[in-house]
Amino acid sequence: MQQQRFQNSMLYVLLISTVFIVGCKSYHHIENDTDITPLGLSVEYIRQPQEVLIIDDKPEFAWELPSTIVEQSAFQVLVSSSKIAVENNNGDVWDSGKIASNQSIDIEIKGTGLDVGQTYFWKVKVWDEKNTESLYSEFQSFKIGVRKDIITSANSFKIEHIKPVVFKQITDSSYFIDFGKAVFSTLEFNYKTTIQDTLVFFIGEQLVDQKINRKPKGTIRYQEIKVPVNPEQSSYTLAIKPDKRNTKPGAIQLPDAFPVLMPFRYVEVENLKGAIQSQDFTQLAYFGYWEDNMSHFESSNSVLNEVWNLCKYTIKATTFTGLYVDGDRERIPYEADAYLNQLSHYTTDREYAIARQTIEHFMEQPTWPTEWQLHVALMFYADYMYTGNTELIEKYYDELKFKTLMELRREDGLISSSKATPEFMEKLGFKDPKVKMKDIVDWPPAQRDTGWKLATKEGERDGFVFKPINTVINSLYYKNLVIMAEFAEVLNKADEKVTFEKLALKVKETINSKLFDTKLGVYVDGEGTDHASLHSNMMALAFNLVPENHIESVVAFIKTRGMACSVYGAQYLLEALYNANESEYALTLMTAKHDRSWYNMIKIGSTMTLEAWDMKYKPNADWNHAWGAAPANIIPRYLWGIQPKTPGYSLASIKPQLGGLKTSSVVVPTLRGQIKASYTLQENKIEKYVIEVPANMKAEFEVKTSSKIKVNNKIILNSISHIPLESGSNIIEIFN
Repeated sequence: MQQQRFQNSMLYVLLISTVFIVGCKSYHHIENDTDITPLGLSVEYIRQPQEVLIIDDKPEFAWELPSTIVEQSAFQVLVSSSKIAVENNNGDVWDSGKIASNQSIDIEIKGTGLDVGQTYFWKVKVWDEKNTESLYSEFQSFKIGVRKDIITSANSFKIEHIKPVVFKQITDSSYFIDFGKAVFSTLEFNYKTTIQDTLVFFIGEQLVDQKINRKPKGTIRYQEIKVPVNPEQSSYTLAIKPDKRNTKPGAIQLPDAFPVLMPFRYVEVENLKGAIQSQDFTQLAYFGYWEDNMSHFESSNSVLNEVWNLCKYTIKATTFTGLYVDGDRERIPYEADAYLNQLSHYTTDREYAIARQTIEHFMEQPTWPTEWQLHVALMFYADYMYTGNTELIEKYYDELKFKTLMELRREDGLISSSKATPEFMEKLGFKDPKVKMKDIVDWPPAQRDTGWKLATKEGERDGFVFKPINTVINSLYYKNLVIMAEFAEVLNKADEKVTFEKLALKVKETINSKLFDTKLGVYVDGEGTDHASLHSNMMALAFNLVPENHIESVVAFIKTRGMACSVYGAQYLLEALYNANESEYALTLMTAKHDRSWYNMIKIGSTMTLEAWDMKYKPNADWNHAWGAAPANIIPRYLWGIQPKTPGYSLASIKPQLGGLKTSSVVVPTLRGQIKASYTLQENKIEKYVIEVPANMKAEFEVKTSSKIKVNNKIILNSISHIPLESGSNIIEIFN
């Protein structure tokens, strides 16, 4: 079925190309077979598989193709039992032979399966569109580990050794150190002394009056640590004290080989008697596997650039547990947090193992909010679209049906969490029969529910009125049904596909007939209230529930509310705005400088996104929460509009909505290689795009304009909205 979907998409692109004759094809001069040799190999999506255990005994292989190729026409994979065998081109475990196919991802080894404990070696060669044969790639090695209850292989961790960017003497015996950014880390230092003594270290995330804040609010991190020193020792590591809350049962524990880690940027050390230099201090920073050069963004708006850098770094820095956790306060995975983290991880690095492992975690360890259950299918779908892999869908399809909450529906199709029984909660994976499902909408809730002194009495919910039939819940439910219909098709479950499609249609019709106020032109919060919040309207718009004739009034209402949602809700607010082609307003929100903005996080001194817009909006917030990093995926996926249109990125969709930007460039990672794009608004008002599509990928460039368009110096019809692009460099000019 997946192959059929791919073939259909390719026929569609070829048809458009034939009809419009846009001449987008990029031509490459191939000197010899080394110019088309595969690179960027991975096993189970892991780029350095020799560093980990591969627990799938029938793993999938993938590779990238160099820019000298337009499209692969065939491949041959060798899997060998030894280094000597693979070097001699002897696929004694598996020799695929020459297979006529353009597939370069999700190539599963054939046979009975590989042996646990055995190390294997593999490589691949390809034939290009002219049937030119390449040399074999460099080989990779990997070892098969024991599969337990999950199918996802964990990736490796990386340690970076970071030196101070500021090293300043305060007094004769004290120094101040700034490492530039907060990171989950510990500290190594060298110190020579002639006597037994004690140094006092202060480490933290926040400064007050140029000193580390000794009494930070909320979950902003700080510790005082005393380190005994003696003449027999010169190298030391800080003994950071573990936090009781984020190491209790339910929290994700760090590997035994890790020291205790804490997020900190600043260090102060006192009681020094010996000589000390900047080079004596090293911050040991722990990350999940990460390659910084996989993504890039820059534009003519300096604030947007800062916001992107903040959010991208947040995604990197919060990989330290190997799963998506909520931040340092609890270190617990939550479904909605994880989904936003997943989207941003896919747009900042070519890494999929953490998302897949987190998905499998949720199937056994769910959390209580209603909406969080409805985010699980969204995680499955993102994984499917970005990898093209169906193994998770195949394994968890039946359990995933429970996660849609479809059993809680009433006759008109809408669902209510009030119908959830202990028996149903058990189906969702809850072990404790006392756990109850509760609608959350956004977080934190109104002041009456918390006792906190919040800046606004309504919390982050924009005054949302809770009713048993909830518009936000049912908007998410509708999206779940749409996803499940596609999954049913992938698994050749034709009857179930029809069932999900009918349910989705019914839900959409009921939401629009019962939860839409025709007089005001907005969605109310639920059945039995006339209150309309930002959340009800942005969620309906984000999930394409709003009929064309109501989009204008819904957008007008949304624009009256500003950023009346949390950093989590901002993901869906921005998606809704880009869905409605409101790019200029969306850009205004992402570059705002008030206290409900990403710039505010930078201004107050954090180098990772906060759990809330500001501490006054959530008094126990932390300064290292990836659910606040929405621009890391919104900028590539919506502002630049780069998303997979078919599973595995065989066909990319590129729909730029750059607002008022005059220049911009972006690099987006995919399994097939990086999509690179640049934009310039020239003095003559010609908009110029240069889009570089990786080999073995096609793309559709979507533009709404009545102006003349040139693609690779050929004029095309003004009425074309989807311009097909081939792999290679494509130049698009729009004459306004």
